[in-house]
Amino acid sequence: MAFFAKGRFFVTAACAALIMTGAAQAAGVCGNDGSGFNAWVQAYMADAKARGINTRPMQGVKYDTGVIKIDRAQRKAFRGSLEDFMQRRAPASYVKKAKGYMKSEASLLRRIEQRYGVQPEVLLAIWGMETGFGANSGNKSVFGPLATLSYDCRRSAFFTNELDSALIIAQKGYIPAAQMKGAGFGELGQTQFLPSKYLEFAVDFDGDGRRDLLRSRADVLASTANFLRGHGWQPGGGYGPGEVNYKHWNDWNRATLYQQALAEFARRIKN
Repeated sequence: MAFFAKGRFFVTAACAALIMTGAAQAAGVCGNDGSGFNAWVQAYMADAKARGINTRPMQGVKYDTGVIKIDRAQRKAFRGSLEDFMQRRAPASYVKKAKGYMKSEASLLRRIEQRYGVQPEVLLAIWGMETGFGANSGNKSVFGPLATLSYDCRRSAFFTNELDSALIIAQKGYIPAAQMKGAGFGELGQTQFLPSKYLEFAVDFDGDGRRDLLRSRADVLASTANFLRGHGWQPGGGYGPGEVNYKHWNDWNRATLYQQALAEFARRIKN
């Protein structure tokens, strides 16, 4: 199985092989080093323009060796015990901070739960583990990494769709291209939505006319709840191992250790 945890997707090798051919034909030949990247970019931009997608945000993108290195080493991030992982990603200080948000944002969290049926501690666990409650959302433009991963043969079709989605977000003015920055794999906002998931699940919960996952706490948390509800989250249902909603952590992140940590983090916040 091909594996990518943080961006919340999982593609079998067989499936990737089947769909990659179409992407390569549309956007040029994929590659496993930077030698053919510029040619791929030109072919992709021509194809995207023919499909009505404005590719201006891609001007000047370069092959990102850093994102390839991280992509190849992801399994290492999910080694060790659950408690070791919790110490790194959900320490006691995060639990304390989340408990504070349970009180200070009680009204917002209650309204979100009434709308989407997702418990407050679940949303706070995701928010905390993904970006430290918005403190570490990243400051790297999404377009270079997405172009690099689209060109890379390992999951070309998957990331080409994400690159399309990112350009559509900018083209429609949902988020200005210059503000589309993340941690390095094309994720956007305080709970790290991939661009296609932004288009599908982001909501304007504060009513200002924008789906702002960068600055609006209401939009961030409600969009995260909408994602989970859209994947079948059962309102009020348990989320620990063996309970009805535990399987839906898998919709958020495919790494077993990450799923276990989210469930435990949420439990500690609630208790």
